[in-house]
Amino acid sequence: MSALLGAGEGILKGMRVVELSAFVAAPCGGMTLAQMGAEVIRIDRPQGGLDFKRWPVTENNESLFWAGLNKHKRSVAIDIATPEGRELAQALITAPGDDAGMLLTNFPARGWLAYEALFKHRADLIQLTIQGDRHGASVVDYTLNPRLGLPYLTGPLRQGYQQVFNHVLPAWDLITGQMAVAGLLAAERHRLRKGEGQHVQLPLEDVGLAVMAHLGFIAEAELGVERSGCGNDLFGAFGRDFTSADGERVMVVGLSLKQWQSLVRACGVQIEVDALAARLGVDLNLEGERFRAREEIAALVGTWVRDRRFATIAERFDECGVCWGRYQSVMQLVQEDPSCSLDNPLFSRVAQPGVGEVLSPSVPLNFGTGRQPAQPSPALGADTEAVLMDILSIGSAEFGRLHDAGIVATAA
Repeated sequence: MSALLGAGEGILKGMRVVELSAFVAAPCGGMTLAQMGAEVIRIDRPQGGLDFKRWPVTENNESLFWAGLNKHKRSVAIDIATPEGRELAQALITAPGDDAGMLLTNFPARGWLAYEALFKHRADLIQLTIQGDRHGASVVDYTLNPRLGLPYLTGPLRQGYQQVFNHVLPAWDLITGQMAVAGLLAAERHRLRKGEGQHVQLPLEDVGLAVMAHLGFIAEAELGVERSGCGNDLFGAFGRDFTSADGERVMVVGLSLKQWQSLVRACGVQIEVDALAARLGVDLNLEGERFRAREEIAALVGTWVRDRRFATIAERFDECGVCWGRYQSVMQLVQEDPSCSLDNPLFSRVAQPGVGEVLSPSVPLNFGTGRQPAQPSPALGADTEAVLMDILSIGSAEFGRLHDAGIVATAA
């Protein structure tokens, strides 16, 4: 069936979402919708939004960050600092159409962007606002993560050790972006059934707190247990990194019983493991017991890994179905890993304006109806004229006036 799905289509074809955003969570959510076929119109000021030059950048100061988070979207440049620009943006947000009237933003819902102000123009408007906390205060991933206590859990297990390690992955932003997608689609389903719009508020802080509770961190602390860091060990089961004879580093995991049995078989240490279990008086088929005995298990697995070259380890692990991974740099990922190449149908090579040809992913969801091929992020303002003319029926003379007045801009 996937061959029936033409380029430029997707499972959300026909849906229109207007996005006013910056940085990670909201742009990520909008991009996901666009990659599934929705028409996502991102509005920025003519000079670009807050994230338009966010690092990493090329030698010419073109943001790879911005290009990476705005794939498949349409770009409209409007000076929303002016009254006339704000009126244009409001008109786009509230334009008629059964599949339109949806706004995704992480800008404060006040003034012209207040739900009450937009509601006056369209009563069934769906607005999803990503906030810092539930009170509207500023919170970002790099301030939320320390408050949630996770940096204290990434260091080694050592008495009195208090150094913290901040994570480079903006996990809460990414989860929040995907929750924004779910929230918009749920609100649209409600509107289809009831004819009602609504303002959905999604605080980044609440996303982090909810996930901490889902994974048992909060309940554990309520029961009086303060978890300590355990280095690179997998908490609650067996998992650790080891170095091969030729200096390659690998991570092995024995979380499930099948994974554990595969690791024992690959390393040929069943007799030693049975003896260890008997000596400690534990059942190592239980993941918690494997965590308690992790040092003794690591000695067995570590000896086997250290005595062999990486190629031999990889072949044996794959043969036995071990859950494992090689430590590699991002450069190695790009240059050597077939999963990060055109061998993987996720990727295509696209011509990214201002950057050049790059390896670019589509949405990771494999729908039975197929998925769109990867598309680049638009140049800033590339779609301003077409969007204003098509959706707001602005004529060429009026568009020229707006352009000359600096209210709107097109791609350079």
